[in-house]
Amino acid sequence: MPLQCPIELDVDRLRQEIQDVYSQVATAPDGDFHFHRGPVFASQLLDYDAAELAQLPSAATASFAGVGNPLSIDPLHPGEVVVDLGSGAGMDLLLAAKRVGATGQAIGIDMTDAMLSSASASAQEIGADQVELRKGDLLELPLEDDSVDVVISNGVLNLAPDKVAAFSEITRVLKPGGRLLLADIVMSGELNETCRSDIDLWAG
Repeated sequence: MPLQCPIELDVDRLRQEIQDVYSQVATAPDGDFHFHRGPVFASQLLDYDAAELAQLPSAATASFAGVGNPLSIDPLHPGEVVVDLGSGAGMDLLLAAKRVGATGQAIGIDMTDAMLSSASASAQEIGADQVELRKGDLLELPLEDDSVDVVISNGVLNLAPDKVAAFSEITRVLKPGGRLLLADIVMSGELNETCRSDIDLWAG
């Protein structure tokens, strides 16, 4: 993935486009999008446990649009503080909350109001009091320094216009010895300038 968007790219317009796309995913997950969504995709192609997903509210799983399974990389432990960057409708967030338990904390950060609202409702539906939703941006996380045991992210960092700044924020909020469980899109080579300047490609 490119580390930074072209200087001339309208970052504010990019941010709005991302919010628009994922607001549509939150409210109409069966709409016409060019990326996969939903629990069947997650279980069949990304190796999520279908039975575990079936225990979550359908609103949390229907809008899932991740690209991998970060929770399979390393186990979460009871009592840990985990933050999900770009938590969307909350599928990974709620799974993480179950793993850290009532003594832990699962914080979801997203910049899309519709996703935050959906995730909050799903957390309330299953009584996950250890879940907290915060509106925020990858480049300026609403978290204290050295406050998080584990950062998870699933198909979101590719949307950040400045990856160096995003990873710097992750480093800032992780406790010493903290872990990053990351699933994302990677490229084997540098994208050409035409692709890097296409807001539709960045947003989707």
